[in-house]
Amino acid sequence: MFKKKFASIALTVLAVAVLSGCGQKTSESVTSQTSQSETSVKEQDSLTVSVGSSLVDGNYDPCTGYGTYGYGLFHTGLLKINTEVKAEGDLASDYQVSSDGLIYTFTLRDDIKFSDGRPLTPEDVVFTFQTAKNSGSSVDLTMLETVEAVENNQVRFILNRPYSPFTRTVALLGIVPEHAYGDDYGKNPVGTGPFKVKQLDAGQQLIVEPNEYYYGTKSRFKQITFLNIDEETALAAAQSGQLDLVMVNPEYAGEKVAGMHLETIKTSDNRGFNLPCVKETVNASGETVGNNVTADPVVRKALNIGISRQEIIDNALNGIGTASWVRFEGLPWANEEPGFQDGQLEEAKAMLEKAGWIDTDGDGVREKNGIKCEFKITGRTDDLQRYNLAVALSESAKPLGIHIIAEAADWNTCKKTARNVPTCIGTGDYSFVDVYNAFHSSFAGADIVDLSNAAMYTNPKVDEYLNKMIEATSEEEAIESCKKAQYDGNTGANVDFPYIWLVNIDHTYFVRDGLDLKTQRIHPHGHGAPVIQNLNEWTFTK
Repeated sequence: MFKKKFASIALTVLAVAVLSGCGQKTSESVTSQTSQSETSVKEQDSLTVSVGSSLVDGNYDPCTGYGTYGYGLFHTGLLKINTEVKAEGDLASDYQVSSDGLIYTFTLRDDIKFSDGRPLTPEDVVFTFQTAKNSGSSVDLTMLETVEAVENNQVRFILNRPYSPFTRTVALLGIVPEHAYGDDYGKNPVGTGPFKVKQLDAGQQLIVEPNEYYYGTKSRFKQITFLNIDEETALAAAQSGQLDLVMVNPEYAGEKVAGMHLETIKTSDNRGFNLPCVKETVNASGETVGNNVTADPVVRKALNIGISRQEIIDNALNGIGTASWVRFEGLPWANEEPGFQDGQLEEAKAMLEKAGWIDTDGDGVREKNGIKCEFKITGRTDDLQRYNLAVALSESAKPLGIHIIAEAADWNTCKKTARNVPTCIGTGDYSFVDVYNAFHSSFAGADIVDLSNAAMYTNPKVDEYLNKMIEATSEEEAIESCKKAQYDGNTGANVDFPYIWLVNIDHTYFVRDGLDLKTQRIHPHGHGAPVIQNLNEWTFTK
C-alpha cells in the first residue's frame, strides 16, 4: 500500500519543500534537515513535524475555542490538567470554592508575563472570561454570572448555578491580554504559554519559537515547524529525513521508516455508536427520531455482548486500538463495572430468541411483531476510520441475526439524523461534564440536533447522580457521583447500554530516533494532535 503509492520519493519531498518555501527561513530550515547518520541529534536545534491540519489554521484565540481539548501552544489557564488528569494550579497558585458551590476565588501568581513582556493582571483574567462568554463560540460559560478582580491579586467568579466542572472550564481556557487583544488576535496570539508564533502561512505551515517569558520548562529547540501536508506526502517526507515526527493512521502503522520508530500512545479517544432508546416518532420539525429496533434494551445488550470488539479493531483499524465498552475509559471518572466480556455469541442469540426476535423466514435477519431486526448506521465521509468501524460493526452483528446497514454521510447529516440513525461518535476530553452530556435526560429531547445524549436515554436514578455531580463542591465528590451514574451496584447507564462503544483509538506516530516525547497525559479526542501537549519538554536523548 505505502510502497506502491510512493515510487518516487523525490517528487514528494519537492512538495514539502514547496510548502515550506513560503518563507525563506523556513525553507532553509526544512531543507537543511538531514538524516540522523549525517548529523548528531544532540546538535539539532529545530524540529519539523506533521500532526494534521488543525495547528496551521490560524485561529489561536482561546476566547473562540482554541485549546479547549488541553493542548494549546500559546496560552495557559488558571489551572492545568496534570498527567493524572487532575486539575491543579497553574497561573493561579490557589483557589477556594464557597460552600454553596457558587463562588470560585482564584489567587494569581505574581511572576507571570505575557510573551510581549507585559505582566499578567487580574483584569486580563476578567477580560478573557467576559470576552469568551460574549463570543457565542464553543466555550460554554452559561453558568457564569459575573467575574471581577478583587484585592490581593485575586479574581472572583460568581456562578448562576452550582457547576462542579467549572474547574475544568477554567483549566481549559487560556488567558489573553486585554492590551493586545484585537480582531487579528487569532493569527497573532500573545499568551503566557511556552511558545509564540514566529511565522504563519495559514493553511500551510506554522513556525513557533520559545516564549522567553514562559515561567515553566522552556523548549530546547530554537524553532518548531508544523506542516499541513496529507498523510501520504508526510510519510514519504519522513522516509527521506525531512520530518522528525509524523502522525499516522493505523493503516500505515506497519510501515518501516529509516531512522524513525513507531510510538503508540494510549488515549481516551473513544469511538462508538449511539443506540436510540425510544421508539420512532416524528418531531415538531417533521423529522423522524427514535428507532424501533434499538429501542429494545435486549437488542442493545445483545449487540454489546455478542460482537467481537477485537475482531472489529483488526478489520477496521489494522489491529491498532484498545477494545473498550465504556465511553470514558482511561479517565478518572470512568466506571467499568459491571464488567462483561464480548464475543458471547450464543448467550446473545438466546437473549434475542427469548425476547421474541426470531428469524421466521430464514433470511438470516430476526423479526419481532413484523419488524425486521435491522437499522442503518452512519460513518463520516471525511473520516475513513469511522466508516470502516461502521462496516466492521455491521459484519460482526450478522451472526446475531441483526442486519446493520453501514452508510457514509457528511458530518452535518450524521449529527442531524443521529437520533434516528446511529452514527459513529468520537469523544474523550478532560472534563467530566462529558458524563452529564452523555446521559442526562435534559438532552434526550426529540428536537435536539447535537450529539448530547444522542441515545435519547432517560433514567431518573442516573439523573439524580448527575445532578449531584453538578452540585458538588469538590472534584472528588463530583467524580464519585459520575461513577455512580454509570453503575451503582444495581442500576446505571452501564446496564442500560444506550451506546455501543468499540475502541479507544491509539494515537500512532513515527518519531525520529533519539527524540524523547517525555511523559504524556492520556490523549483526549483529537486525531493525533494531542501529542504536542508537552512540546516544550521534548528533547533528544542520544
